[in-house]
Amino acid sequence: MPNIRLPELIIILAIILIIFGAGKLPEIGGAIGRGIRSFRGGVSGEGAEGQVQNPDDRRDSKS
Repeated sequence: MPNIRLPELIIILAIILIIFGAGKLPEIGGAIGRGIRSFRGGVSGEGAEGQVQNPDDRRDSKS
């Protein structure tokens, strides 16, 4: 795995700032945060409401 030090991180952040602009950064940060939260919820088995999903709890509509 590459070792990213402070100078490389500053250059990457400067490039992101140039590409997206200062106005879009909060939106991008929020979208990344929601994506990470959704990923963690999916990995841990939580649903969109924060409740743990259990496939055995689903009721069949035919019965």
